[in-house]
Amino acid sequence: MTTPSPEDVHTPMLTDGDEFRIPTYKLLQQDGTLYEGAEAPHLERDKALRMYQAMVFTRVLDERMLAAQRQGRLSFYMQCTGEEAAVIGSAAALDDADVIMAQYREQGALAYRGFTTDEFMNQLFGNELDYGKGRQMPVHYGSTRLNYVTISSPLATQIPQAVGYAYGQKLAGDGHCTITYFGEGAASEGDFHAALNMAAVHKVPVIFLCRNNGYAISTPTIEQFAAEGVAPRAFGYRMHVIRVDGNDILAVYEATRVARRMAVEDNRPVLIEAMTYRLAGHSSSDDPSSYRSKKEEEAWREKDPLLRMQRWLTDKGWWSEDDEKRLQESMRREVLDTMKRAEKRPPPPLESLVTDVYDEVTPALAEQLDQLKAHIRKYPDAYPKSASQVTGGD
Repeated sequence: MTTPSPEDVHTPMLTDGDEFRIPTYKLLQQDGTLYEGAEAPHLERDKALRMYQAMVFTRVLDERMLAAQRQGRLSFYMQCTGEEAAVIGSAAALDDADVIMAQYREQGALAYRGFTTDEFMNQLFGNELDYGKGRQMPVHYGSTRLNYVTISSPLATQIPQAVGYAYGQKLAGDGHCTITYFGEGAASEGDFHAALNMAAVHKVPVIFLCRNNGYAISTPTIEQFAAEGVAPRAFGYRMHVIRVDGNDILAVYEATRVARRMAVEDNRPVLIEAMTYRLAGHSSSDDPSSYRSKKEEEAWREKDPLLRMQRWLTDKGWWSEDDEKRLQESMRREVLDTMKRAEKRPPPPLESLVTDVYDEVTPALAEQLDQLKAHIRKYPDAYPKSASQVTGGD
């Protein structure tokens, strides 16, 4: 099998008269060996292990936090399960100073960059150490330190925002780019088209990474668009595009590395369509059995991106069964212990509701806070003890 180079993979192949088919760039087979003729990207052992450890951590975090939600300890959760290679492989190909504007299933990128277990848990439980001060629902992470813009719930808003930020990077000339993640469902939003057009016209250093995981909640791709996936849309904007096997972390890494070079050196936006699959539900509120079969899920579980990379690492002599056992045990223990600490921490102070809204607390906000305190004093049994304590005796 001949494996196309990511530099050339954007070239369309015309077949069946009028149908464009874009080849899928792939390097690593499910058994951990390379396709014939494929060459793995240069990866130092430490970096490869860092990527794999982030994948395992993300899987462990997802499993534990979904269980916590089912136990009533957490209100909501969204898993990255099955899409770890698409997220972490691309994040690893970036410079740590490059900006990430994510959708809501990219916790793996944060894990790779060094977001701690404590930081994850503080946000999920919205406690006093949460950077967002408990104002957002779970999985809406953000980190100034790690150049990861805080998640917002509305679909696709981050895509044009990424273009605007990348335009600023172009003007600054600092040699950095912005990557924005989204699902194929978000690619049906108007923001997607506005963003691609603006990026192409102004030639900004931005990477659009679409995680085509098969479903926009319960809507399959066949019902979302008539074209052959999301990648062909790039041609209408005269934009470079790479379609990649999203479960092949080596291919994702190399495709993103090439895309980043184009973006930074030539100020050319690039669209990457990572073909993957969401093994979990859309969120903790979703039951995927209502719209897809177990047989379909099992077929994709056989393409598990974690197993694929684990086998590659083992084949290179960089990993062993004992290493895997130790990593799994330590991460499960760390996630569980940290969760127990985080859920016991009190919520942010009541006064934090009105700080950070403006430079100074306005009279209107101060009045609303006083009204809230009076309300809590009147109905103390309806609110957590911590809220009543914050109001004091005033």
